[in-house]
Amino acid sequence: MDKLRPKLKVKRQQLRRRRHQSAWITLDGGPANHRCEVADVSEAGAKISLSGMVETGGQFSIAFVPRGARRRCEVVWRRGNMLGIKFIG
Repeated sequence: MDKLRPKLKVKRQQLRRRRHQSAWITLDGGPANHRCEVADVSEAGAKISLSGMVETGGQFSIAFVPRGARRRCEVVWRRGNMLGIKFIG
């Protein structure tokens, strides 16, 4: 009989809040024209889902409202169309 292992819990310093909202990605200082979905967010970062094949590179800016204030971020991990990002600067 196989023993079931308990799932590992990731201990984060920041509380993440689940969100199901749109955001807009800006690449290389251009217009915020790449839409994404925010799965969760904290003061330090977020988990987002890209719609379509958008090549983000290692850093980009994200706005949580159209034409709103942008936050610079860095990609921490990628899994398919999901990205884990941390806010920088």
